[in-house]
Amino acid sequence: MKALLLIDIQNGFCPGGNLPVAHGDEIVPVLNRLIDDGGYDLIVASQDWHPENHGSFASQHPGKKPFEMGELCGKPQVMWPDHCVQGTPDAEFHPDLNVEAFDYIQQKGDNPAVDSYSAFRDNDQAALTGLAGYLRAQQVAELDICGLATDYCVKFSALDAVEMLPEVKVRFIEDASRGIDPKGVKSAIAEMKAKGIGIVKSKAILAD
Repeated sequence: MKALLLIDIQNGFCPGGNLPVAHGDEIVPVLNRLIDDGGYDLIVASQDWHPENHGSFASQHPGKKPFEMGELCGKPQVMWPDHCVQGTPDAEFHPDLNVEAFDYIQQKGDNPAVDSYSAFRDNDQAALTGLAGYLRAQQVAELDICGLATDYCVKFSALDAVEMLPEVKVRFIEDASRGIDPKGVKSAIAEMKAKGIGIVKSKAILAD
């Protein structure tokens, strides 16, 4: 079983959203081609799904401004602008994305006391989302990961996939992802590569 995991392709992380990744919307046509012609048996998507009082929001910490460092659940935490709040247009998937093809949606970040970059577990690594169990039950042997943003939610999801699903071959699709900070992206790719994650381009998959 070969699966594609799309990380947080939501309005909030695209231009015009509350926490936009530069050129984040440019990956949507690539993702749709992968969905249609990538030879995947399973299409899975994660969705940031924050309550409006989420502790990672700068608005919940008097005196804090977005992108300043703070603390949450005893760990250093970037204070983000309010984003992807449950039930708002900001939290919806990009309108051009082929959501009809999704087999499973994993929501994350709904606990106001802890942030969740990874689609597999909270940042404190105490609570699992259930995604690993789902993929295991589907007997997934190959997992390709891409989306927004490379240096945060994509990286942490890929690293957790390797750790929690050691029997699965994990790859990161570079051109089907966008990151926040160029240095952070370079570092994230190096970190993923060091953990045995394959780094591929979409054309290699579509040519298979």
